[in-house]
Amino acid sequence: MSERIRIGQIGVCHEHAAGKMNTLRRMPGVFEIVGFVDDRGTAAPKAAGRDLEPFAGLKRMTEQDLFATPGLRAVTVETPNNDLVPAALRCMEKGLAIHMDKPAGEGDALADFKRLLSGCREKRLPFQMGYMFRNNAAMQFCLRARKLGWLGDVFEIQAGMSHDYGGEEYQDYIAKFKGGIMFNLGCHFIDFIVFLMGRPQKITPFLKSAPGYPCGVRNNCLAVLEYAHATATIRACSKEVRGGSHRRLTVCGTKGSIDLSPIERFDGRPLEMRLTLREGNAEYEAGEHILNMGIKQDRYEDQLAELAKMIRGEMENPYTCEHDLLVQEAVLAASGYTEWK
Repeated sequence: MSERIRIGQIGVCHEHAAGKMNTLRRMPGVFEIVGFVDDRGTAAPKAAGRDLEPFAGLKRMTEQDLFATPGLRAVTVETPNNDLVPAALRCMEKGLAIHMDKPAGEGDALADFKRLLSGCREKRLPFQMGYMFRNNAAMQFCLRARKLGWLGDVFEIQAGMSHDYGGEEYQDYIAKFKGGIMFNLGCHFIDFIVFLMGRPQKITPFLKSAPGYPCGVRNNCLAVLEYAHATATIRACSKEVRGGSHRRLTVCGTKGSIDLSPIERFDGRPLEMRLTLREGNAEYEAGEHILNMGIKQDRYEDQLAELAKMIRGEMENPYTCEHDLLVQEAVLAASGYTEWK
């Protein structure tokens, strides 16, 4: 049995921070958690940090104490969005493997993100972005179907990333970002679309407010990513009734299509998707298929298991630094921070 990897977490204030720590604690055979850094004193915009139950019984440390821990090999960076890249840079400078949540900061953080990626590449440090759909079984199937040619030439992608959680506090939080909810949540689908389709030719953002909110509260957004013969649309609104359970993905090609809604589920029922094929292939006949993608209880476990394999040299990161940079550039354009070139 492999020796456990000593890991710590910087941050309790990212929206995924509590979930990430819960997952680490469910993997005692893989990780030894040395402690966490409480960042609730940050001035960065945040919408989490109250739920400290996942951290109960763990050692609360300063960042300096964490870095001085003997045998420390990896850090999960779970600070608020605008603190992510600076914290990850400090981890990189200490020679640590990094899992950093999303997105990689607002527009002024891009130069530092490039420096972070370059440093990890030069030091040969595993670096993993926390885009939460990377290990989604249905979306992995979609990538495989496209690669094998089952869908033909993809000409349309529709993605919905809405929700209705957080109440008015969430609207106040999202108003603090120029890119609004597209920056905060649309980034997950931008990561998937760029991996599926490559570099867009053009990106156009439509950053709106939901009815009843001033224009500065960009909680009702659309982005269009254009390709030579395809368009991809991403919608996200924080006021869709039961929007979280209605999140959706449709991928259409000249030979077939995939429909997925909800995107994920953790209620003990299997995730299902519809595959429609014009032609049969080695695995599926022509026609419509409802595919059972299995039951999952943890969103992050497979991704953190991959991090462990990367640290041990058992696998290469499926997502290159070049991909991560392209995604961040696309996120900034889709969120209105920059013009797409």
